[in-house]
Amino acid sequence: MTTIRTPRRRLIGVAAAALALAAAGTATATYADRTADAAEPAACDGVLFDDFAYDSSADPDIAARGWTVRTNAGGPGVPGAAWPASNVSFPTVDGAKSLQLRAATDGTGGGTSHAELFHQQKFFEGTYAARVKFADAPVSGTDGDHLVETFFTITPLDAPMDPDYGEIDFEYLPNGGWGETSNILYETTWETYQAEPWVADNINNSQRQSYNGWHDLVFTVSGGHVKYYVDGALVADHSGKYYPETPMSINFNLWFIDTAAHAGGTSVYNQQVDYVMHTAGEVLSPAEVNTRVAGYRADGVDHTDTVGTGGGECPTDPPTTDEPTDPTDPPTGADCAAAPDWSFGSVYTAGNTVVHERSANGDPSGPKSGDGEHLWRANWWTQGSEPGWTPQWTDLGPC
Repeated sequence: MTTIRTPRRRLIGVAAAALALAAAGTATATYADRTADAAEPAACDGVLFDDFAYDSSADPDIAARGWTVRTNAGGPGVPGAAWPASNVSFPTVDGAKSLQLRAATDGTGGGTSHAELFHQQKFFEGTYAARVKFADAPVSGTDGDHLVETFFTITPLDAPMDPDYGEIDFEYLPNGGWGETSNILYETTWETYQAEPWVADNINNSQRQSYNGWHDLVFTVSGGHVKYYVDGALVADHSGKYYPETPMSINFNLWFIDTAAHAGGTSVYNQQVDYVMHTAGEVLSPAEVNTRVAGYRADGVDHTDTVGTGGGECPTDPPTTDEPTDPTDPPTGADCAAAPDWSFGSVYTAGNTVVHERSANGDPSGPKSGDGEHLWRANWWTQGSEPGWTPQWTDLGPC
């Protein structure tokens, strides 16, 4: 069941600028109601899952399912830039239908365009997840522009320093900006802000490294804490006054901070999103997110939205090629000689095998588990999902 509401246009803030978007009507449940509901959640009771199986930005299912393709001018980003619907598309990327955001600039406001897709303002506590493909380089033109690639939630700012404002951001700057000179990924949780003069009340963590390629982004909102995960690893935990008070919308946008770093000609950048999921009042680990998504796909579900309806049910378990084994008695004697070592950035398809010793905590760059190297077989297309921590892989035994 999909809940459909009439969108209305409001001016909101994001990061270092105001963001104009159309937020869907007033949420039906109060903050207190949602907090009470979140205290005793039923599994899969209120879920948005979207695999982005749309034909184009004009597909009527987009609006019918609560999404809005932004077309109005305004912030954030380069003054005078356009937000055309044509900058939102749904191509097949790496074998799967995906949301694609396009942004282009020739170094002028009139020659700059951004992209945004956002959902209704009805999401509060629970788990938010998306698989996002960040890009360090343009698909055409010169590199080096200051742009922001995002996955975030937001409550509109109704007045300067509005205490009911809220924002939870993943923001990737592939070429720096805001005083940074190179790649940086921010996790930022906002209490409030005012635009003139600029006052920002937020807290953030960051990682100064490249995140080019596909990444699993998860944040949970529960028990007074907003926790951010990247590829299964906890990277930020924000609490106190920064915890959101009001329902938010789910957003993806791609925009230029400025044109100061533009080197000439026209540069075009893309950001892609494989899926998005929110489960209301239910805290899932990154591994549980992957299992839930795999289950929806195994059931042939490309969209469901029961948030606010009290309905919904969990999908079936994801497919597997082997009978379950006793975890205390793993298979033995795997032939690992012909299999390559697992690589975080490589793409694997069903049947591919790799050798890998899983990490201790689901962080491939962290300490090893001590289990030794195992042979793993991919169950379906995967990239950046570590064997031993995600359902994309079957353990064929120690080497």
